[in-house]
Amino acid sequence: MDRPIRDLVNLIDPASQRLHGLGPDAAAELLWAGDPRALSGLSGSWALLARSGETVRMARSLDRPMRYFLAKQEAGPLLVVADRIDAIRAYLEEVGYGDQFHPSYTRMVPAHHVTTLRLVGCPDPNPRHERFVAPAPEALPEDLDLLGERYVGALLAEVREWLEAHPAPEPIGVLFSGGVDSGSVLLALYHELLRRGESPARLKAFTLRVDGGGGDAEQALEALRRLDLEVFGEVLDVPAETIDVEAAIRTIEDYKPLDVECAAVNLALLAAIRERYPDWRLLADGDGGDENLKDYPIEANTELTIRSVVNNPMLYQEGWGVDAIKHSLTYSGGYSRACVRTWAPAARLGFEGFSPYTRPRLVAIAAAMPFADLAQGSEERLYGLKGEIVGRGLARLTGHRLPLFPKRRFQEGAVSGDAFHRLFRGDEAGYRRIFQDLYPSDR
Repeated sequence: MDRPIRDLVNLIDPASQRLHGLGPDAAAELLWAGDPRALSGLSGSWALLARSGETVRMARSLDRPMRYFLAKQEAGPLLVVADRIDAIRAYLEEVGYGDQFHPSYTRMVPAHHVTTLRLVGCPDPNPRHERFVAPAPEALPEDLDLLGERYVGALLAEVREWLEAHPAPEPIGVLFSGGVDSGSVLLALYHELLRRGESPARLKAFTLRVDGGGGDAEQALEALRRLDLEVFGEVLDVPAETIDVEAAIRTIEDYKPLDVECAAVNLALLAAIRERYPDWRLLADGDGGDENLKDYPIEANTELTIRSVVNNPMLYQEGWGVDAIKHSLTYSGGYSRACVRTWAPAARLGFEGFSPYTRPRLVAIAAAMPFADLAQGSEERLYGLKGEIVGRGLARLTGHRLPLFPKRRFQEGAVSGDAFHRLFRGDEAGYRRIFQDLYPSDR
């Protein structure tokens, strides 16, 4: 074997680190310094690792996965770190430890935490998780204008930093439905480009339409018309055969139905962009916006009540939390798990994605909002807060009034109702079987 076995192998491509204002080595030193809170100031998309002797620390931003696996060897544990399960398996097979692999033995570094491992003997010690994004819940007042100004102000700041790292003339695509999240990201980019004295012609708003159905295309064009930004709109039409559920499961390495459906539609959209624009790289979206401002139908999840949603500030971003019984060691929870639905399709098709709503400062502001007092026990009032808060903030800070439309999920807006039920007939158990069939010898 021409590749020596080492006790630590990091398979994450250094070129995938997107740190703004700080190099990867300096960021790793920050990770090792011992104060987890220092990481909350890191800007960009990153998955960091630092080691001293037998101790390893890992942390990642909310928008991307970071996985690890401990294999047994005579000299001590072998830690393999990667952003994909199949990359871990391939490496273990290459070095002769493939028989130890099972996908359920892989672990996800939970977002917003520093994970510390000690590479010592058997049995393997449990990792320690220390939070680095720790907002004070309900620290902001019940003032929708102030909440909007703080939240959209942070949105503009994140877009500003991202544009600094991606100067003209490279074009920027926005995955656009005309909803609050994608609409606010498009407006933030447009506003900041003008503020920088750059041409907003860099922008294009991409909308998917499958077999001529779904409501997003019409909604997106209407939103652009009301904003007088019609020139940026571009609808991509694809046939229903391009929606491939099995390819989505292979890509995201997960089986949760909503994430599988979203990834399948996302893959079709990104493939259509890639076919039309072979050299396009930069894409922005509003992923994470629903999680921040709690805009999910509570009745669709039998485990949730409005009380549990408004009283758990990081519920949608992190799930029930790393210490909870229901937390998945293999996948993490909340958007910490679901980020793969966006990250993996983009990585597979050669795009660099960006959502400001996954950044710590927006997450922290959202977590500090007094949702319980604002909703007063009303689910409808809770669902209306996102449009109110973001709309007021945009009006005050950019002068644009964001059109508001009834909420629907990305996958539901791109496909007509009949086609949706035809394309997505699998339940979680069925999707799980497809995932397990990717590793038939590991069961």
